[in-house]
Amino acid sequence: MKHQECRRQEGSFLLAEEREHPRVGRFISALVIVRPGIAAGVTLAGLAGMVLAGRSLPPAEKGLLCLACILLAACGSAVINGLLDEEMDGRMVRLSARVSALKSVGRRGALVLSLSLILVALAASWRFLNGMATVFLLAAVASYTVIYTLYFKRRSPYGTVPGGIPGALPVLIGYAAVEPRLGADGVLLFLLMLLWQPPHFWALALKYQEDYRSAGVPVLPVALGEPYTKILIFIYAAALLPLSLGLWWIGVCTGGYAAAAVVLGVFFLCSCLRNIVFVKRFGRAFGASILYITGLLVAIILDVSARGVF
Repeated sequence: MKHQECRRQEGSFLLAEEREHPRVGRFISALVIVRPGIAAGVTLAGLAGMVLAGRSLPPAEKGLLCLACILLAACGSAVINGLLDEEMDGRMVRLSARVSALKSVGRRGALVLSLSLILVALAASWRFLNGMATVFLLAAVASYTVIYTLYFKRRSPYGTVPGGIPGALPVLIGYAAVEPRLGADGVLLFLLMLLWQPPHFWALALKYQEDYRSAGVPVLPVALGEPYTKILIFIYAAALLPLSLGLWWIGVCTGGYAAAAVVLGVFFLCSCLRNIVFVKRFGRAFGASILYITGLLVAIILDVSARGVF
């Protein structure tokens, strides 16, 4: 209840800020609806893909351009998702600030903002990167806004499994920007991101299952129950560890990365066991999943780029 009250206060703050300082309020609202936290996460995945493809940090110009394209497309897609889910989100307490922000910007303004961001990203990718990277970028936008948002999210408790594709595609976007012919290392990291996203989202769905139930979204704990969801989270979390070692096994990463992957994998597995199976602290498990994937991507970037230097 305390958390829900905080969410309501955030929404009230946005409305009050807009009344007192219209331009500042709309700017803050625009930042809320583009979801910069998610955009930053997929951008990091894109950087890891570039590093794998080039076996080093990418040239500054190409690297920044590719990351900007991923960031803009992710932000634009998030706004479209908010527009398509506006009615559904309005029934969820945890999204009250996002709904208030969307109302502040306005549906027309949000649509113009989203299409502008996506079109700029696609045009820049086509002009300055290559066709393969642009195809993957377009696939990420389409799979998130249409395939996931309009179909799987509304119809299947397993919707988050194919819904993980747009979150994993930034790896291939970054890889293709450097090397259009995909290698086994890029595919492995793509699969790792794909495998990570269901337990990551299911932990959130457990925490806010009443919100999802009120909104009529058939997430796994609502449709098939909490015990079954916990089992699947643990299975997915356990499968992440051997898959993460694949980059070391094929010789792309060193033993230092392998050690980091083991530590991070055990950390995430223990967090799921403690905060999901034993006690109901789903928010902590969700936070641990973010720390896990961030740590793993940073370990890949540091390990491969350092190996390229030395």
